[in-house]
Amino acid sequence: MKKGLILSIICLLTLCGCGKIPTLQNGDEAVITFAKDEKEHKISAEELYKELKNNFGLEATIKLVDTYVLENEFADYREEATKSAANYIEAMIESYGDETTLLQAIQYSTNYSSIEAYQEYLYLSFMQSHAIEEYAKGEVTDKEIETYYKDEAKEDVEVYHILITPEVKDSMTTEEKTKAEEKAKQKAEDVIKKLDDAKDKLAEFKKLVKEYSEDESTIKKDGNLGYINYGDLDENYDELLDAVYKLKDGKYSKNVITTELGYHVVYRNASKEKESLEDLKDEIIETLANRKMEEDTEISINSMKHYRKLYNMEIVDSELNRQYGIYLNNLINQANATDK
Repeated sequence: MKKGLILSIICLLTLCGCGKIPTLQNGDEAVITFAKDEKEHKISAEELYKELKNNFGLEATIKLVDTYVLENEFADYREEATKSAANYIEAMIESYGDETTLLQAIQYSTNYSSIEAYQEYLYLSFMQSHAIEEYAKGEVTDKEIETYYKDEAKEDVEVYHILITPEVKDSMTTEEKTKAEEKAKQKAEDVIKKLDDAKDKLAEFKKLVKEYSEDESTIKKDGNLGYINYGDLDENYDELLDAVYKLKDGKYSKNVITTELGYHVVYRNASKEKESLEDLKDEIIETLANRKMEEDTEISINSMKHYRKLYNMEIVDSELNRQYGIYLNNLINQANATDK
């Protein structure tokens, strides 16, 4: 174990493919030698191990442990994690302009001395994120699934909408921004008044879309968003959907709906029957797992503890084991502090 850890840490620090590596038989063998004025000295594998262990041992241990455990537990995800890390690096190179500038940024803001080392870190991060997601899914109970289906799962609804965006600019004063917001909201209220006076509400709504709406993606479709449900659109539309589900088919919003995108008026045209629990089960599990990851500040800690335990991970070196225990306690304390 000591031999493997030493060599791994040396590779991690030099980041040059390790180069020439001595074959070590025991901890007393030299990994570095000195000779001057007939005096000789050596730094043994044991000495180097102790030094590296005290300064870099925990970080290297976690990296080696999680790489082994996750690559075995989620072997089918390794290729995707590799591609994700590579794509992330490519995007960063494009953002920074070239590899040299990116390397400088990495060296300035992280402990990594090469792009390759940082990419390895990203790869392991993607593997860990996937593991946490899978753990969270496993924590979802049948009762939670059934409760969500009964209380929160919705039928798909066909929605038309009109979006009016305030003409707000960063250079405006607070008063000018307020006036722009009020002007946009007033336009939305005017739309509602015209709908109130119309006999054919849907026909009038489609007409008003062309006159008022600033959603370029739906203007040519009479403002039709299609059959939608939570998760089908950007999260910015969740407030819009909240209002839609309070309406009956053939009804429109009597009050202006405000989202981060602007001001909306919506028309609920039709709806489908809610899908069966069996058909929605995977989607519900994913939704509930995401909630757990957002709400449970210790889930990332517990998930990695779970997978390490699954592989009967045991840190034989007492000092590294002590460091590992402190590391876990610190993570839990930080998580609890964040939650307050």
